[in-house]
Amino acid sequence: MGQGRYACDCAAYTMGTCEMLKRFLIVLCLGLLAIPAQAQDPRTTPNASLPTPDRLALSRLLWGTMVSIDDANISGNYSVLRDTGATNFQVQNSAAQLAETFRYLREQQIDLSTTLLLAPEFTQPPLMVAPDILRVQGVFGLRPIAIQFDIHYQWQGGRWKVLSIGLQPLTLQNVEAG
Repeated sequence: MGQGRYACDCAAYTMGTCEMLKRFLIVLCLGLLAIPAQAQDPRTTPNASLPTPDRLALSRLLWGTMVSIDDANISGNYSVLRDTGATNFQVQNSAAQLAETFRYLREQQIDLSTTLLLAPEFTQPPLMVAPDILRVQGVFGLRPIAIQFDIHYQWQGGRWKVLSIGLQPLTLQNVEAG
């Protein structure tokens, strides 16, 4: 297979053209699958169609959020974290405000990427606090400093997006006492 070609071995297509064609077909198929589901039950409300995240999906949401914050702390660029959040998160937080909000993590040199090594421990069951807002509370029991989290996600654009982030480093003594 020649360099610059896609693994599908589309001899006439460059990687970009072949990839665009595949993405178009995937989007087209997903769109066609969604039409009958909506047509079958006209009573379906947007809230009824919200996916209820299971434990693994919640863990992936949290891990993605932690990595996004860690990337922003390392690069000093909080624009991606801000721009991928829910609309209200974007309105309420500039990139500069987010940099200030997470300054304490940078100053303590806390590596949030290590949260990928552990499953989150939920201190409260995940709770729908509004029809489209999910609150997740718990801790990543890292050693010697654990990370307590209180994060709200909002359902927008077909996925859960960060609405608010509360993180608190905890010493091992605080985790064991709580």
